[in-house]
Amino acid sequence: MNKILIITGLTCSGKSSLAIKIAKKYNGEIISADSVQIYKGLDIGSAKIDKKTQNQVKHYLIDIKNANETYNVGEFINDCKSSINLIISKGKLPIIVGGTGLYIKALLEGYSLGETKSNLDFRNEMLEKCNKYGNKYVWEILNKINPEKAATVHFNNIKRVIRYLEIEKFGKPIAKTKSILSDFKTLTIGLIEDRDIIYSKINSRVDEMISQGLQTEVKNLIKNGITSNCQSMQAIGYKEWFSFFDGKIDLNTTIELIKQHTRNYCKRQLTFLKTINNIKLCNFEDAEKQIKEFLC
Repeated sequence: MNKILIITGLTCSGKSSLAIKIAKKYNGEIISADSVQIYKGLDIGSAKIDKKTQNQVKHYLIDIKNANETYNVGEFINDCKSSINLIISKGKLPIIVGGTGLYIKALLEGYSLGETKSNLDFRNEMLEKCNKYGNKYVWEILNKINPEKAATVHFNNIKRVIRYLEIEKFGKPIAKTKSILSDFKTLTIGLIEDRDIIYSKINSRVDEMISQGLQTEVKNLIKNGITSNCQSMQAIGYKEWFSFFDGKIDLNTTIELIKQHTRNYCKRQLTFLKTINNIKLCNFEDAEKQIKEFLC
């Protein structure tokens, strides 16, 4: 039975570094499970692996979409399946790496097909509640119904919160698809670290992104017609800049918002990781030991 290694975990926990180290040691190739790195031009803010490293270790599902396009979990599953088959045909180890929990969970447990039509009356009702009671009030409604889904979205991302509520209220029950990994032997590692250490790494990474030219990267995307309504621009590290360019906040506030939103996202990541079946939550060193046992 072929083996597949999955490495997920918190932001700044070392997922990419571990994956590259394992790929070099065990003849592996990497499939990205990151919902932002799929977009061309979103390099600095997504902490995308540089081209030199990509030349050393083959990466899949990076730069496969333009910044004005959309992408969903169903597309990811299909693309991931094709990539797995290609890597195995080469006699190499597929290593799936990324912090997008929904992608990882769908890979391991299957996902629901189908769409729920929009309900304008319901959306307006929820927006009225937001205006009256605040965004967090509506998010709490989602959290009571589906805490797993609520853990993946910030309460201020109200469009997505309302959409999730819409699906919960009006979606038809649909059976989950079979996991595409059910015929493989898998190990799922969830990299975690002490909160203070992770938060320090997050702050340092954001500062590094700023010094690398994140502001210019976003400015160029906007010049090329990318707007705040694009799916790609909902990502942390990108959405905060629109208020800056509109003159509503200054540079320091923008940077601090990116750090704050990333820390908040990290909290939600940990909550969601705990819902994934058979995941091994551990630090970098313990992860290496478990991977060695799994592969050898």
